[in-house]
Amino acid sequence: MTYTELLQKIRDYTEVDANVLTSTILDGIIENAEFRIFRDIDSDNNRRYATANLIASTRFIDAPTDALIIRSAQIVDSDLADGSTDQNRDFLQFRDTSFMSEFNPTEATGVPKYYSLWDEQNIVVAPTPDATYEIQLNYILKDPGLSATNTTTYISQNFPNGLLYACLVEAYSFLK
Repeated sequence: MTYTELLQKIRDYTEVDANVLTSTILDGIIENAEFRIFRDIDSDNNRRYATANLIASTRFIDAPTDALIIRSAQIVDSDLADGSTDQNRDFLQFRDTSFMSEFNPTEATGVPKYYSLWDEQNIVVAPTPDATYEIQLNYILKDPGLSATNTTTYISQNFPNGLLYACLVEAYSFLK
């Protein structure tokens, strides 16, 4: 289903013309519907992985700019210091930022065990790294949405009925 076809289907199902459901309003409805789908459906198509280095004495790293949701974080090879050659992956536990502040008020150092989303651009870990560690972030991609300039997407091509349904839920909420 293309962008134009979706606009027409939403207007047909709701029996509301373009004077009320303008393209601008429908763009917002489509965006909300796509975000709902990305949050609720765990599609392999939108999974991404990014690696970065945690630097000793630095609690923050940059979040991937194309991430909608961070699913998990792993420290890679945290046990290599003991002479092991096996690649280990230790999952960090997600915690609220208030926990991070309480857990690490004196800047204790060690292998990080927890992570949190400090803000849109930064991820914080605790305890503060005592050495350089590789971290892998597993996340859901913030996909370019369906629009007049991007007329098809993975969802519109492979899950058109789900996209239409999600858009109708948003449209009926708008119309009520």
